[in-house]
Amino acid sequence: MDYREQIGQYIEMEKRVLDTLDSEKISTVMNVLENARLRKQRIFICGNGGSASTAAHLECDFNKGISYEQKVKYDIECLSDNVPMMMAIANDIGYDDIFVVPLKNKLKAGDILIGISGSGNSENVIRAFEYANELGAITIAFTGYSGGKLKELAKHNIHVNIDNMQIIEDVHLVLNHMMMFILSGMKGC
Repeated sequence: MDYREQIGQYIEMEKRVLDTLDSEKISTVMNVLENARLRKQRIFICGNGGSASTAAHLECDFNKGISYEQKVKYDIECLSDNVPMMMAIANDIGYDDIFVVPLKNKLKAGDILIGISGSGNSENVIRAFEYANELGAITIAFTGYSGGKLKELAKHNIHVNIDNMQIIEDVHLVLNHMMMFILSGMKGC
């Protein structure tokens, strides 16, 4: 089977979506994150499925990749990475609370919460955002499709405007790598 035509179509779709990204919003988010680093504020990040993987990847890239040679380092914690905590909360309380419960122990006003959700309608991320907003934390969302409820709740939203989960998740990871590359002084980390 020759897949070249479908491969070309996918690549072209990805290029079109990348061209629609709002560089002003991305720059604003980067400044919010850098200001949090310089003020030594905590950043929490979460997501489900592929978005959980992107959240963990961002934590690694910022905590190690950007912070390694800096005096003031990022303090990012991926809430999706603590599987025992998530399973205990899901079992004893409910899956929709897996992110908000640990935030009630750790999040403070002025801290940052990043939520990654292709649909923008993941209830567990929405509940975390509602709590963060009530507390006075700064909320940042990476969304796709229509942006869902998360787009409305987020103080800052970077929206990938396409109804294709694979492209959305690709671009969310591109955002992570782009921000890391730029914030690390454009070094090939």
